[in-house]
Amino acid sequence: MAGMKGKQTVRDMILSLGFIGLVAGFIYIFIPHDDSEPPIKRVDYAVELSTARRAASYPVAAPEGLAADWKATSVRFRGDSFDAWHLGYRAPDGEYVAVEQSTRRPAVFIADASQDARDTSKTQRIGDRTWQRYEGAKYDALVLKEKGATTVVTGTASFGRLAEMAGALRTS
Repeated sequence: MAGMKGKQTVRDMILSLGFIGLVAGFIYIFIPHDDSEPPIKRVDYAVELSTARRAASYPVAAPEGLAADWKATSVRFRGDSFDAWHLGYRAPDGEYVAVEQSTRRPAVFIADASQDARDTSKTQRIGDRTWQRYEGAKYDALVLKEKGATTVVTGTASFGRLAEMAGALRTS
């Protein structure tokens, strides 16, 4: 009798697992589920920009005139940390673009802001300014070193998108 009891227990366990598998399959197939990315929330940065422009020791840059499909996603100003200004965007093609400014030592700041991108020794003229091109494994960047602060336009976007952002930057 003991041998028969063990066979029934194994058989019952296999039947239970099969039933659970069928129920899980039914739920997966017939219950709706959304695998798409959640929508990215647009951030209004007007207050932070005004605060940064009053507090920073350099002219704080923000874009003007970008198309409506550029979406601001993050903003931060830290006056206690080298007057660090950050403005993150989602470009129309879904790529990430950030404007970073700081009074921090340029070499350290550029490496940090661009995720260790390297100087290509190439320049790009945007408006009346000449930007230095940096390329990296994660981010590419356009860098503008000016008296008192360094501006880095960086992200996963193409140099065309980075240039579009750099061209839209205004300080007042």
